[in-house]
Amino acid sequence: MNPVQALRTVEQGQAADKTPAELTQSFGKYLNKALESVDAQEKNVHALTDQFMLGQVDVTKVMIASEQAQLSLQLTSQVRNKVIEAYQEIMRIQL
Repeated sequence: MNPVQALRTVEQGQAADKTPAELTQSFGKYLNKALESVDAQEKNVHALTDQFMLGQVDVTKVMIASEQAQLSLQLTSQVRNKVIEAYQEIMRIQL
């Protein structure tokens, strides 16, 4: 489920029927899939690099795959930073 689909689910009220535990589990699965996608991109870059060294792949394919993997990793680290900031902000709230 991509972010747009998740928002549509919330808008349609389908998320209101779920418990907080179910929503947390769903979000956890979404994050896990995203991390697996970043990992797959990294592995693809390594495979393309090996093929390039053997002369089987053009350098442009390697560069494109490398940039995509780098952007995915940067996005992942920025999301992680925002989650940590949000957690720290919540912990600062005085009850």
